Amino acid sequence: MSKRIIKQNLDGKGLGIAVLSARFNAYITRQMSETTINRLENLGVDKKDIIVSEVPGAFELPLMARILVGRSDIHAVICIGAIIRGETDHYDFVASAATNGIAQVSNDSKKPVIFGVLTTDNTDDAIARIGHATSYADTAVEMVNAVRQAKDI
Repeated sequence: MSKRIIKQNLDGKGLGIAVLSARFNAYITRQMSETTINRLENLGVDKKDIIVSEVPGAFELPLMARILVGRSDIHAVICIGAIIRGETDHYDFVASAATNGIAQVSNDSKKPVIFGVLTTDNTDDAIARIGHATSYADTAVEMVNAVRQAKDI
């Protein structure tokens, strides 16, 4: 019996990707979105096939992700946010809601919904991680292609 292997594929040609960003901490999230979009284009995703949207904060990401992932022209949604710990429990509630909500949308839709939400103790740590946004694009493209391969084997 031969093995059927799902191989990494970072070819974004023909894919529709939504980049959804929280406006809260926009000085961080806008740079993350730009980094993600640039990487998507480098992977072959056409500019016309990238939908960019913003919501007020990370708490609102799951609802808009659910709407965008329901579109037939969208193969994956990348959720971008920055939750920085403060002096109250608000951080814990927002981080938990965003994490659980994004995971649920992906599981329910059976489409990749990428968790690009930074959860840091301070602004410096968040700024230091802006460059990680390239991996959100890589993950979105790879997962769309992996899901397609898994359905075909």
